[in-house]
Amino acid sequence: MLYPFKFRAQLLHKLWGGQTIAKWYEVPADYENVGEAWVMSDVAKFPTEVVNGSHAGDDLQDLLEVYMDELVGGAVYEAFGNHFPLLLKFIDAVDDLSIQVHPDDDYAIEHEQSLGKTEMWYVLPSGEDAAIYLGWTQPMDEAFVRQSVREGTLAQYMREYKVRAGDVAFIPAGTIHSMRRNTIVAEIQENSDLTYRLYDYNRVGNDGKTRPLQLEKALEVVDYAMEKTAVTHPDPVQNGVVNLQRTPFFTTNLLTFTRPVQRDYAPLDSFVAYMCVEGACRVTALDAEEDRTVAFRAGEAVLVPASLNDIRIDPEGECRLLEIYVEL
Repeated sequence: MLYPFKFRAQLLHKLWGGQTIAKWYEVPADYENVGEAWVMSDVAKFPTEVVNGSHAGDDLQDLLEVYMDELVGGAVYEAFGNHFPLLLKFIDAVDDLSIQVHPDDDYAIEHEQSLGKTEMWYVLPSGEDAAIYLGWTQPMDEAFVRQSVREGTLAQYMREYKVRAGDVAFIPAGTIHSMRRNTIVAEIQENSDLTYRLYDYNRVGNDGKTRPLQLEKALEVVDYAMEKTAVTHPDPVQNGVVNLQRTPFFTTNLLTFTRPVQRDYAPLDSFVAYMCVEGACRVTALDAEEDRTVAFRAGEAVLVPASLNDIRIDPEGECRLLEIYVEL
């Protein structure tokens, strides 16, 4: 039986993580440095489980194997089979992330047997010094990047953006980037866990060893040109919808509302995922037979199956959702 599914977050310890987003979840007492909360995932090592309705305890992969195109849409299922195309997470960076890059699909499939990673960040309320590195300040080449890594000066050649809540960073595969300390984001990305580090401030991991780089692979996939991508700040529309990003991999909209809204997804041949980034609400699938309503709040995610089209969202006060789907 299909209905809107809410998932239990998978919390990941990270050297650079903190406790801000950890407060959104029931965190074990001995769990520190929560850097990431994966809220919709079928990655084998960190699958998310349903917490509501008759499928409580099943994970996203279980749902895919049973419902296939009814869950994700015909075109999506034809393209990805029993693999969910996206990974949705929240990130809390108390310290700087490594300077990194992600491969595109062609490289990742050939060398890693995985999808590549194009992603976007939606900035949540963060520290006053929150910032993002995104792209180069000048055209680069391999030799100069190698030299900069050796000298520890790589960040000097990256474009830095001070960010605030509501900012959006689109990060195509091949774009060099990093997140600075005291920055919190919601991340929408391809279903891939591939990251190639170029520089990591010589940090030591929990094993007492310097964290490894993937410099050679990074140098093969990084775009050495000055990327045209930038951080933007789309203005929200009260009780309306604003498109944040439309790509071949995902479309993301921002819904800001204080009164009930109804969404008709009949024209889509895709699932719809919601990430709550502010407030709380209830989602009701008017065309579901049972378990049709689910409540969720900031830090949680809900999946609306492709076979359900008539959705009503009732906010508790003001609420903001990221609305995500795939258009093929």
